[in-house]
Order: sequence, then C-alpha cells, then structure tokens
Amino acid sequence: MAVESPEKINAQIAGLDALEIQVKAKRNLPAAIWGRLWPMLLAISIVLAIWEAVVLAEFWPEYVFAGPVTALGELGTRLGEAEFWHAIATTMRRAVSGFLLAILVGVVIGAAVSRVKLLRAAFGSLITGLQTMPSIAWFPLAILLFGLTENAITFVVVLGAAPSIANGLITGVDYTPPILLRAGHVLGLRRISLYRHLILPASLPSFLAGLKQGWAFAWRSLMAGEILVIIANQPSLGEQLHYARELADSARLLATMIIILLIGVVVDVLFGAADNALRRRWGLDQRIG
Repeated sequence: MAVESPEKINAQIAGLDALEIQVKAKRNLPAAIWGRLWPMLLAISIVLAIWEAVVLAEFWPEYVFAGPVTALGELGTRLGEAEFWHAIATTMRRAVSGFLLAILVGVVIGAAVSRVKLLRAAFGSLITGLQTMPSIAWFPLAILLFGLTENAITFVVVLGAAPSIANGLITGVDYTPPILLRAGHVLGLRRISLYRHLILPASLPSFLAGLKQGWAFAWRSLMAGEILVIIANQPSLGEQLHYARELADSARLLATMIIILLIGVVVDVLFGAADNALRRRWGLDQRIG
C-alpha cells in the first residue's frame, strides 16, 4: 500500500478545510443577515413606541409634535414629490463635494504636519483646536466672505471635516512602526513614494477612523449651513427644515429629520463595511468558535 507524502496530505487537508469554511459560510448567511437586522428592527420598534407614548402623554399639541403615524404618512407623501428628491440630491451633492475637498485638504495638511517637526510644533495644537471649534461659529465669517452662496456652506463643511481627517492621518503616521520606515528607506523609498507605498497603507486604520469622524462633522456643518444659508431655487434638506419650522409643520419637520437620520445610518454602514474589509485584509477579523 503506497504511503502519500506529507505535503500531499497537508494540501488535501487544507482543501477540505476551505470547503468546510465555504459550506459553513453559505449555511450561516441567512442567520448572519438576520443577526444584523433584528437589533436594528428592535431599536426602531423601541424608538417608535417611546415616540408614540410621548405623543399620547400630550405634553405638546399635535401640531407641535406629531406622532409617528402622522410623520411617517407625511414622509410617504413627500417621497412621491419631485421637489423632495431634488432637495435630497442638492444636499448630497454638497455633502460629497465638500467632503472630498476636505479629504484633499486634510491629507495635505496631515502629511505635512506628521513628517515635519517644525510644522508639528507650529500647527499641531491648532489643528486640534479647529477640530473642537463648533462649525456654527464659522458661518458669520463665511457669510461675510462669500455671501449667501454655496461657497459659504462649502467653506464651513471643509473647516469642519478637514481637521479630523488630518488628525486621523497624523495619528496613523505616529503609530507606524519604525522598523517599517527603516525597511522603506533600505528599499529606496523617499518622500512621496514612501507615503504612497508604506506610510499611508500602514496608517490606513487611523485614517479611516478620521474619515468617519470627518464625515460626521461635515454632515453636521452642512445641515447647519443649509438652515442658515437659504439659496433661491435650490431646495435642500436644510431648507425643508427651515420652512417646516417657520410654518409650524411638525409632521413635515419630523419627516425631513427621518431622511437626514437615514442618510447618516447608510453612510455609517458604508464606513462599517470598509472597516470590516480592512480588518479581514489585515487578518484582524478572527472570531472564536
């Protein structure tokens, strides 16, 4: 009887393990989806129950604080209107363009400050100070500089998001292992090539966290800007909030707020998917059992 070589046996075992993992993943896919959904559904149910209980307690009249049935009905009506979709598109266009510009500014500043000691000493604390400064405080200056235009909104969105993105990159660079930097120098990597092939990939987890935080600041700044800066013939979600408050239309106000919340949840899910993909690539997504 022929005895198979250890290498062949190991290859067969590895193949069987891979097959078992694939079968297990396919079998557990519905359970995994349900495991992600039921906590969200439970949270939504609890929020709706509390919301309805507050309405039934009659702390405020219906026109001041509409119930979930009224607000969701208004939301369904608004989703059938072209103007509402136009408002969503305008807000998302401003959010994406402002956030991309903030990424560019944050990466340039973060890369410079993280590697130049003089810049770190001069601007390191200033970047943190800008990050903690409320975005709403920038709007009087932005309106003076740019008037009631989209440039004023973009200006504040960038100032709100860029410091967080820069700090995320600076933190990632600071925690890059020195042995990797020495290896990069040995391989002939210098300046831009060192950042591109070594420092940026090594700092990616912190940078991704900075991007997520930067988006949160950008989204808040954008909503504040759209409420303060009303531009003619350019409907937006912030404008919808403004006019709903002026007309004391709580159902319309709450319906718009639900859309704003849903957009925030969707973006958070996208960032979570990117984080999970990064963890899997780095071998950090190992679960016991």
